[in-house]
Amino acid sequence: MPAYLVVHAERRGDDRLIEDDNLTVEFVDGWVLFKDRDLIHPNRVAIAFPAAHIDRVERVDEPQDGPALEKGGT
Repeated sequence: MPAYLVVHAERRGDDRLIEDDNLTVEFVDGWVLFKDRDLIHPNRVAIAFPAAHIDRVERVDEPQDGPALEKGGT
């Protein structure tokens, strides 16, 4: 399940964890937009934050089952 940690730029402790099966994130015109990939109403904005108030957005969901990715060459 996609999960994002939204880290506030100034007020530590106001960080938010947002998670949902249909969640996507976009950075558009000074806004951080979390959208729901709902089949009935596609691209509906679920939550929006002014980007100036956000230090960073981190994807923090659990790794999916499957082969492990390895760092390195051939």
